[in-house]
Amino acid sequence: MTQIDPRQLLITSGLRASARRTPGKTALRFEDRIVTYGALAEKMDRIKALAHTRWGPERGAVVGILSPNCIEYIEYISALSEMGIGIATINYRLSAAEVAQISADSGTQIIFYHEECSHLLPPGIPSHKLSDALPEAPPCPQIALDEEDIFAIPYTSGTTGLPKGVMISHRARAMTFYGMAAEYQCFSVDSHFLAIAPLCHGAGFAFGFAPLFFGGTVELMSDFDPERVISALARKEADGVFMVPAHFRQIFNLPPDILERHRGQHRLKAIISNASALPQPLKEQIIDFFGEGLLHETYGSTEGGIVTNLRPADQLRKKNCVGTPFVDTEVSLRDAEGNEVPADTPGELFSRGPALFSGYWRNPNATAESVQNGWVSVGDMATRDDEGYLYIVDRKKDMIISGGINVYPREIENVLVEHPAILECAVFGLKDDQWGESIHCAMVCQPETSAELLAEWLEKRVARFKIPKFFHQIEELPRNGSGKILKRILVEQFSGHLD
Repeated sequence: MTQIDPRQLLITSGLRASARRTPGKTALRFEDRIVTYGALAEKMDRIKALAHTRWGPERGAVVGILSPNCIEYIEYISALSEMGIGIATINYRLSAAEVAQISADSGTQIIFYHEECSHLLPPGIPSHKLSDALPEAPPCPQIALDEEDIFAIPYTSGTTGLPKGVMISHRARAMTFYGMAAEYQCFSVDSHFLAIAPLCHGAGFAFGFAPLFFGGTVELMSDFDPERVISALARKEADGVFMVPAHFRQIFNLPPDILERHRGQHRLKAIISNASALPQPLKEQIIDFFGEGLLHETYGSTEGGIVTNLRPADQLRKKNCVGTPFVDTEVSLRDAEGNEVPADTPGELFSRGPALFSGYWRNPNATAESVQNGWVSVGDMATRDDEGYLYIVDRKKDMIISGGINVYPREIENVLVEHPAILECAVFGLKDDQWGESIHCAMVCQPETSAELLAEWLEKRVARFKIPKFFHQIEELPRNGSGKILKRILVEQFSGHLD
């Protein structure tokens, strides 16, 4: 069995300790399969042996993994990380062209893939199917790792341009796990976490792997099915679950009789939400259905890790709020000159702490733009109230300047989603000869909803200059694989719209 230097903080440190302490304990459950800690450690050793003797990547190399959630995903990423190999966690919902672009950018030497993703494989790059049997091979020699070695290179969502590789070290991710254990109270040796989000995403991996770091059990799901999820929770085994706002919407779209049958049926200690803002009406539905004292709304980024958390006690007290800084994390809100802004004044959000990324892969210019003296920004604007609670105003790049006045779309969106006819919406700016930019809103709503009705609704709640000039009814908002709305697609779609 691989020996891990206890002085080095590696993502598999806790997993290896559990394999020695409780080898027969369930580490992973996926559909009808169960993997113990002992079996997981043995599989990792076999993968490392073959990687060393047959596949060729050595310490410092980059490989890719292209797969939906499955047991093999955890096995391969754990094993390869112990060889000092960086793993590009490629989103399996991308197109073949996007997979090829990321593979080329990362310099991937071999792609480990799920059979469902074979059509996405770039030509010319060696590949290995995750489900293939592993023949016997000589053990991999012990590799001395450093906790600052890069174990994963997830790629940013590309909402404003080409995705960038984000270098995550062993130490950064392990420190994230410790913070999660302190903050959410559902990560321990006794935890049973329901992991739904894709492991290829930063948050999906963190919440899906943290239980293994502490010796708990992970119940993996390959995709999101709302009835399967609430049925799994009703078994009263899981004490934690992570879901994005779109997941909650699907749950509450289930037939009323199914919802009533599952209302309050769980033993959860924490429900964690991330990826995009929870509209207040949806937040109230979650608390009504699952109960009080459970919901955490977390704000963060692949680069900065978890930056803030709105804890259960504040969910209904602080509207449209992302809470206070996460454990061991500092936050600074700054103006264009780099000065700290006063309360209730928008400023660019910078953070620092032990979970920060190590820079963008092969992109020093982007790293220099994002990191300033150890503080990291991903371009979000925020305000702080007099109690120290933070509110995301908007993406800096999404800010609209109309008639010389700064308009933050998120403020308008938060008001619009409280209208009973609006299911979801996105506000964005388009070039305008008269105003510089005109304000547009794309929305999924009841068919009979009129622009006049919405303008009247907004007029009572926001300044007149913030009311969109154009409302566009669409069937679905464009999203990337992690559920974030792609406003650049809306800008392209509605550019030149004059009526």
